[in-house]
Amino acid sequence: FIKKLADYEHRLDEVIATEEALKYWIFDKNQAEVIFALEDGKEIGFAFFFLSFSTYIANVNMHLEDLFIDPEYRGKGYGKALLRELAKIVKERGYGRFEWTCLEWNEPSKEFYKSIGAQEKDWDVFHFTGQSLEDFINED
Repeated sequence: FIKKLADYEHRLDEVIATEEALKYWIFDKNQAEVIFALEDGKEIGFAFFFLSFSTYIANVNMHLEDLFIDPEYRGKGYGKALLRELAKIVKERGYGRFEWTCLEWNEPSKEFYKSIGAQEKDWDVFHFTGQSLEDFINED
């Protein structure tokens, strides 16, 4: 699913994840969780999430990193069902917020999120990775 998502997002060349690395961080280190959407016992989508912390509300937040439904199963309510299941987890575990990001160009997803009542925030996302991280660390 990760490669299918990256292909949809036009970012396939950025995928370096291995099965071993995912197992290590998800199962050995418990740094993230994943739930799957099933149709007739077949995995047709997933939601991958982890925790962050908000100093403003002094509570942990669920951060949805990835949500993906195979294209042939879209429009059948699976994405909404996964999001609802995650919202229930947020409530059951007492987390403060449920949040995620969306690529600027991804209007279909933005419209979907708005249609279910999610609120768009005015944040820009920044990151260091690979060489930019190394350059910053070693900058004089």
